[in-house]
Amino acid sequence: MSLIEAAAAVREHAHAPYSGFKVGAALRSVEGRVHVGCNVENVAYPEGTCAEAGAIAAMIAAGDRRIGEVAVIADSPAPVPPCGGCRQKLAEFAGGEVVVTMATTEGATLSLTVAELLPGAFDAGFMVKAETAAP
Repeated sequence: MSLIEAAAAVREHAHAPYSGFKVGAALRSVEGRVHVGCNVENVAYPEGTCAEAGAIAAMIAAGDRRIGEVAVIADSPAPVPPCGGCRQKLAEFAGGEVVVTMATTEGATLSLTVAELLPGAFDAGFMVKAETAAP
């Protein structure tokens, strides 16, 4: 099963009673295992979970730590990119060269790298304090 097929299958389980906009995501870890997630809405909108975040959580729960490839699918006129928060989440677990394939349920696709989706990503390197030189 391809990643797009896995994302399409899990999309059917999305809980989207408020928007009706079901999204599925599948990622392949560098270990070669596939992890999936779907959006789960909550009546208090900010409390919902995106499909990409669900797939990342499933990957971490399974013991994998790095993303090798991603697919996201939605029923939309054009391939839908991950939201800003999910772009940052992807950048946490994937190198900039990792390909994210976005697809529609009608078969259109668009592939971009994590770096193309989130140029200038914030990473752990920014959290290291600069060492001061001894006099």
